[in-house]
Amino acid sequence: MNSFAIEAEGLSKWYGKEKTLAVDRISLEVGRGELFGLIGPDGAGKTSIFRMLTTLLLPDGGTAQVGGMDVVKDYQRIRNSVGYMPGRFSLYQDLSVEENLSFFATVFNTSIAENYQLIEDIYVQIEPFKKRLAGQLSGGMKQKLALCCALIHKPEVLFLDEPTTGVDPVSRKEFWEMLARLKARGITILVATPYMDEAALCERIALIQEGRILQVDTPAAIRAAYPDRLYAVKVGSMSATIRAMNTLEGVIRCYGSGEFAHAAVAASGAIDEAAIKAHLIAQGLRDPVVRPVLPTIEDVFIKCTQDRMS
Repeated sequence: MNSFAIEAEGLSKWYGKEKTLAVDRISLEVGRGELFGLIGPDGAGKTSIFRMLTTLLLPDGGTAQVGGMDVVKDYQRIRNSVGYMPGRFSLYQDLSVEENLSFFATVFNTSIAENYQLIEDIYVQIEPFKKRLAGQLSGGMKQKLALCCALIHKPEVLFLDEPTTGVDPVSRKEFWEMLARLKARGITILVATPYMDEAALCERIALIQEGRILQVDTPAAIRAAYPDRLYAVKVGSMSATIRAMNTLEGVIRCYGSGEFAHAAVAASGAIDEAAIKAHLIAQGLRDPVVRPVLPTIEDVFIKCTQDRMS
């Protein structure tokens, strides 16, 4: 048996008469039973990749296999072996929770009872609302129902396109805990998210921007490979901080990150906390706060994006 659940080689997609490039020759391998994340902002090409891998779109270039099956030649078999949760809630809003789940089970020639053990710990959270119309559920409950419907036929590979967008932090946390339990059952999970903090919850990730993969590795390895020293800086307004830091020779990049500005400097350079504070004070800014910080996935992503533009 092939050790990869998903393989893509030179996969490409473009749209319209202008042939706008959405996915640019990506190559990717996802191991069986792996929890893999596609990390990137809106418009990065994540949804187009998902739609090609789930056979909803034909590739315009390259090849891809899911479970060893070709996404063009074997589309019918792939559709029966994968679960897909699109970014927008796509269940029947005028059907109840129970009716939606029964419908999707019937489509795949199975029943709720047959695979109930797979969805039980998720479904028990929405079972008190099983008679409620899907359109009347909260964001977190819609998310759980959609996941149940994607799992009811016991898929080998689960595709989740921005599953936590628009839900509250508690529901986001609960959702990732559910994914960890599903992975423990041996299900391969490919999840797309624009939230950089969710990258750490994946075994491996691909950073993607403008249809191209920037880096692929474990979150820890990607952070460890960050080549610059990084400082968190706060003094006055964010705009004033960034303007002042960008006038300091040796600063590679400076940008907002939460309540602090993050300033990257060469690891081998002479700039340190004292030099940054002295510069900010010389610029007329009082009581600067400066401290070294470890890079996050967001810091790595910003570096990769700016490197591409330079």
